[in-house]
Amino acid sequence: MSTEHVLDDRPRGHTRARIRESATKVPEVTVYFWIIKVLTTGMGETASDFLAHLLGPIPAVGLGGLAFAASLVLQFAVRRYVAWIYWTAIVMVSVFGTMAADVLHVGLGVPYALSTPFFLLALAAVFALWYATERTLSIHSIRTRRREFFYWAAVLATFALGTAAGDLTATIGLGYAGSVVLFAVAICVPALAHRGGLLGAVAAFWSAYVLTRPLGASLADWMALPAGRGGLAWGLGPVTLSWTAAIVGFVTYLAVSHRDTEPTA
Repeated sequence: MSTEHVLDDRPRGHTRARIRESATKVPEVTVYFWIIKVLTTGMGETASDFLAHLLGPIPAVGLGGLAFAASLVLQFAVRRYVAWIYWTAIVMVSVFGTMAADVLHVGLGVPYALSTPFFLLALAAVFALWYATERTLSIHSIRTRRREFFYWAAVLATFALGTAAGDLTATIGLGYAGSVVLFAVAICVPALAHRGGLLGAVAAFWSAYVLTRPLGASLADWMALPAGRGGLAWGLGPVTLSWTAAIVGFVTYLAVSHRDTEPTA
């Protein structure tokens, strides 16, 4: 395994001939994947809060829902992985997943201590149904419409779960800076367990995937929120724009270099 293919769940005997059988709809799991994933989680957190303050909660949720639906329609319409389409969908999932978690807490008064296990159960249900139907949770098997549906259902659940979990730790005494440290340490656990042969690649991947959400969201909140709330007071707008610019830069690089696509020869 190369240093770039961190928590890659591809079988070692995967041949190029087999790769060409059908086009994958997700990127290769490289270091760029994890960098952009963390960036999208933070950008989604601050963008959601920024839109809620700018437009109001109900219009923001409506706009986020429409953008989320449109991005998934486009993602499902293409036949193979396209960097800007895939990562646009991830960004929209991040924004809408944040809104879904916030609606439960702010709109309906559900405490994070309840919404976090609720989203955990929702994710477990998606995984259980996915595995019962397809007998695999590997992202390298996302080559059919049904598996793609399960994949995006899982992605949405992970974003909602991560948002609730990150807000939970931030409000029970850790604060945003403390949450960044907590989740930065936690995300190393599945990677180390996998390298040590204690955790399978698929389980390690999804464990790390869930943890990217509270890590990125806590980091972005720490940068954006006022000092009175434990932040650096850089502002929701500037943090959203700067993280968006970083995402665009990385995705543009991948679209040109194809460093996150499977070999074709």
